[in-house]
Amino acid sequence: MGEPPAVRYEVLDRVARITLDRPERGNGITPGLIRELAECVEQADIDPAVHVLLLGGSGPGFCAGYDLVESAEGKGAHVPAGAARPPGSPLDPSVIAANHDPQRTWDPMVDYAMMSRNVRGFMSLLHCGKPVVCKVHGFCVAGGTDMALCSDLLVIAADAKIGYPPARVWGSPTTALWAHRIGAQRAKRLLFTGDSLSGREAAEWGLAIEAPPEDRLEERTEALVTRIARMPVNQLMMMKLLVNQTLFAQGLHAAQLLGTVFDGIARHTAEGYAFQQRAAAEGFHEAVRERDQPFGDAGRSTFKG
Repeated sequence: MGEPPAVRYEVLDRVARITLDRPERGNGITPGLIRELAECVEQADIDPAVHVLLLGGSGPGFCAGYDLVESAEGKGAHVPAGAARPPGSPLDPSVIAANHDPQRTWDPMVDYAMMSRNVRGFMSLLHCGKPVVCKVHGFCVAGGTDMALCSDLLVIAADAKIGYPPARVWGSPTTALWAHRIGAQRAKRLLFTGDSLSGREAAEWGLAIEAPPEDRLEERTEALVTRIARMPVNQLMMMKLLVNQTLFAQGLHAAQLLGTVFDGIARHTAEGYAFQQRAAAEGFHEAVRERDQPFGDAGRSTFKG
């Protein structure tokens, strides 16, 4: 039997509901999840009955980032010459790039080939002709923020956590949307420290459109998508295309190229190798805890952090 679907999809009352569905792994990102996400977005985009997409996550939080435990702990396999690379297996380029042997030549284009495809999957949300609303509860960290920031509107529970802690070591935000969403100075404030925001702070900073209490998150999100769904779909498409031109004119795609290349570099610096060696020796979660301990927030992220 194959892997169960990582993403659920349903359409109701002009709303396509896309739900990340790996709750036992914090909805951790895998090649399969990204592929399914892009397929669902495309299905909603071409469905004339859909006016708006609603992206959410099952379980205790929205998304804890990439599911990197196996590769960070050194459980992946190096690829023999000519070996096949089935997606999601230890021979997948995502595992090879993250679990690179420092005694061997590192090819940055292997990283770029893998991560640029992930970026295209995330950006399917932004390039979708119809509006995408992202609903965040619990946590949205690391690679999970790529999906939230590629959405058009973000509604986040007031006590949820959102941020990019891998800025401290072993990562770079590949979709490069932080500055576009909150401005250069506030983006630097987050990425120079790896700190996260609460949902309430995210709304105050303009990252989220609203930050209701968690027990009202569903109600407030449904009110928003219901209101958007009343609009003619052609008007929604024109408004999204119009506003998105500003992002593209500001050089978003060039910044994403740089962010994607930097992500590979970040995993192959001296500090990046030290982090992976620590993960291999003591486990990925312990390496993350030690990474975050000097900042006073060690252990707060159950998965990727």
